[in-house]
Amino acid sequence: MPIPLDDDLHDLASSVAGTAARHAPVTDTRERLDELTAGALPPVWSQLADSGLLAMHLPEQVGGGAAGLEALVAVAEVSGKSMLPGPWLPSVVASSVVASADATHPVLEELAGGAPGALVRGGLTASRDGADWVVTGESHPALGLTGAAHAVVAALSEDGSDVWFVLSGSELADRVQSADPVDLTRSVGRLRADGLRVTDLLADVPSAFVDLVVAATFAAEAAGLAAWAVETAVDHVSSRVQFGKPIGSFQAVQHKTAMMLLRKEIAAAAAWDAARAEAHDEAQQQLAAAQAVLNAVVPAVDVLVELVSLLGGIGFTWEHDAHLYWRRAMSLSGLVGTTDEWAARLGEVALEHERDFAFLAGDAQPELRAEIGPVLDRVAELSVGADRSTWARVRPGPTTDLLFEAKLVAPHYPAPYGRGAGPEEQAVIVDEFAKRGLQQPGTVIGEWVLPTLLVHGTEAQQQRFVDPTLRGEIIWCQLFSEPGAGSDLASLTTRAVKVDGGWRLQGQKVWTSGAHESQWGVCLARTDADAPKHKGISYFLVDMASDGIDVRPLKQSTGRAEFNEVFLDDVFVPDECLVGEREQGWKLAVTTLSNERLSMGSRLTHGGAHELRGVIVDGRQLGRRDDAVRAYGRCVAREIALSSMNLRSVLARLSGLELGAGISVQKLYNSLAQRDGAADLISVLGPVAATTEGGHAIDHLGLPAVLFGGGTVEIQLNVIAQRVLGLPRQS
Repeated sequence: MPIPLDDDLHDLASSVAGTAARHAPVTDTRERLDELTAGALPPVWSQLADSGLLAMHLPEQVGGGAAGLEALVAVAEVSGKSMLPGPWLPSVVASSVVASADATHPVLEELAGGAPGALVRGGLTASRDGADWVVTGESHPALGLTGAAHAVVAALSEDGSDVWFVLSGSELADRVQSADPVDLTRSVGRLRADGLRVTDLLADVPSAFVDLVVAATFAAEAAGLAAWAVETAVDHVSSRVQFGKPIGSFQAVQHKTAMMLLRKEIAAAAAWDAARAEAHDEAQQQLAAAQAVLNAVVPAVDVLVELVSLLGGIGFTWEHDAHLYWRRAMSLSGLVGTTDEWAARLGEVALEHERDFAFLAGDAQPELRAEIGPVLDRVAELSVGADRSTWARVRPGPTTDLLFEAKLVAPHYPAPYGRGAGPEEQAVIVDEFAKRGLQQPGTVIGEWVLPTLLVHGTEAQQQRFVDPTLRGEIIWCQLFSEPGAGSDLASLTTRAVKVDGGWRLQGQKVWTSGAHESQWGVCLARTDADAPKHKGISYFLVDMASDGIDVRPLKQSTGRAEFNEVFLDDVFVPDECLVGEREQGWKLAVTTLSNERLSMGSRLTHGGAHELRGVIVDGRQLGRRDDAVRAYGRCVAREIALSSMNLRSVLARLSGLELGAGISVQKLYNSLAQRDGAADLISVLGPVAATTEGGHAIDHLGLPAVLFGGGTVEIQLNVIAQRVLGLPRQS
């Protein structure tokens, strides 16, 4: 899914893509590389200026369109994907900084009208000399500085704050030293101050906003580069034949391509989140900027490297465009700063603040809030001193009774079981729970079983099972996986033979979560051994107290027994416990309600940022604090990416947009984020990681539950490659 969710921004992006295709095709850009790196403007520049693409984000009083950062990000994504040449990116960044300090500054009209600009930060120092400032030193390389008509410059003062000013014309040109850029489509230069005396300063430049503009636009360009790489990779591996087959049918190629898509989707979500932070406070802008760098700008380099590896020798030639995109990704990553720096900054801010993912006003849906507020107040009173860990599973009791009667256990279910709450109503309910520090209840495996019954079950089945499950009186387990089938459910061998009044089940299930404490299980069994794999399967509800069921807990590497083997030895299941039609079990197994439960936030089971934060705050189980803060920053960045994808999915649903790869990528990235977060946590503990103190080592040992559950990472990569990217199935 591209970055913009708004129709107008989609139209803007499409228009810019058309302009780039007509006036700046990569074939023409290749003929001008020497001119572009020397600071010359490309032929498309006049179209960009005439179309208002250098002014759309600026205040109206200087000829701008007051469109804001979201518009810049939409265009920046196209700039990356189309390899737009010239200094559009540094020019709009420079003008954004000026406008943030002085919306009427005279240089803004020139920048809006087509004068190229640049932002110069780092390497310069400023000291007072009477009423003036004297700037000395040589700046860090700055994008678009060679050839710029105006440069917005920051120099570090003795008290650690930045002194901002604008240099223009010959005063600027005489001090610029051209550099040999990696990105061959635009210039890079250094500013040599040599005792530059400055009197006219830009006052009150908001540094957090400057970081945000840079991070958001760079991240959007990086997302565009990644999008081009994914499309190029899919086209190549779908048509390139080796050993008599398209190489896209090879599993290693599918996994590599699916991972490229994952990084592209994360980058788009990260850039989008940074853009929406424009209206937020300083801390929110700092969080959003840092995560955008870590989730989009830096990973884009890897995406392009993977593309070249898929293209093979052709991708390593000068004639292929891959190296131009790779070069731009490298340039963005280098110019934005180091990964460690951004991770540390994010970690420090996140110790005190959380990223805000609310999308409704606090007074939205007042009638709903007034109705459920008193119920949740009472639930909060009853929950004082209770074990909050039990909220992960609905348990019988007074709090569950209150939530059940208010239809808050599963508000997205249709009446009479729920409220039929759509995304907006669900968001209000989430907000009201959060205000009281309450976690929403969940029925765990019931989250899969009940939607199936609501769509395919008989009225008698719905009456028998839905309400008791929502009251916590029935706990479910899922009898799907088998020793010989694993994630390939269509290969299951458990048999169901028709007998008078029902069925007899024979087989073995494995890795069944919670079977030792479940009252009922949902079981897939083969009712037609001669039918194709997906066709001969039926869907049964099994009373776990039935004769012939043997539940044997599996002790995991953690020392716990949360999973089980379940042996079914001639287990009788009555006809009324067959769900849907015979041999329709595969279709039922993948059923979800069209009005799905809203997923907000991204608190992870393993390796969550909250775990690392607790270690840092406690301090007793910590190695070096600096290492831990950086690791914490990386964890927070991953969780912000997940939350951004969740929120984008919700807003897309509200707007009726196609979600595309979003859901599949979220599921996969959730697993990878938990793996990486758990590794980060262990890495900063030092010798304490050799003990069970704090439960961190045990948490790490529990990772397989995430990495295998619901299909291994590799299976999920196969699904994304084949069902989302359309690569051929492996033969």
